Amino acid sequence: MRYLVRARLRPEKKKALLRAIENRTLGAGSVAGGEYLRVMNNARLLANGDVKWVEVCYCEEPLNEERPYWEEYFEILSITDAHNRDNCKDLSGEEPRACGQCNCTARLEAQFERQGKGFLKHLEAD
Repeated sequence: MRYLVRARLRPEKKKALLRAIENRTLGAGSVAGGEYLRVMNNARLLANGDVKWVEVCYCEEPLNEERPYWEEYFEILSITDAHNRDNCKDLSGEEPRACGQCNCTARLEAQFERQGKGFLKHLEAD
């Protein structure tokens, strides 16, 4: 499934997060692997300071595996479905693990480009 995550960076964790991204250690030990780095590369910083991204997750509870890794750096504000669950080939069993290659949220993610600014660029700028 794909989820829309909205979070707020813990100010005291900004440098540590950038270091973890640059060292490619963000999410080290998680089964989600490179998903953390992909997410941060695509995340958007909104005018109100919130950060949002779309994340693939196969846990029964959304971001159950990923949450502890994210909560080290962020206060999670919301996690919602990024698309209609009825159309998810992974959830229906039609195509297990389909979310990794699916483009069901392409339109939503394209809209991100017009919202705020790139979060990673913001981290690197300071």
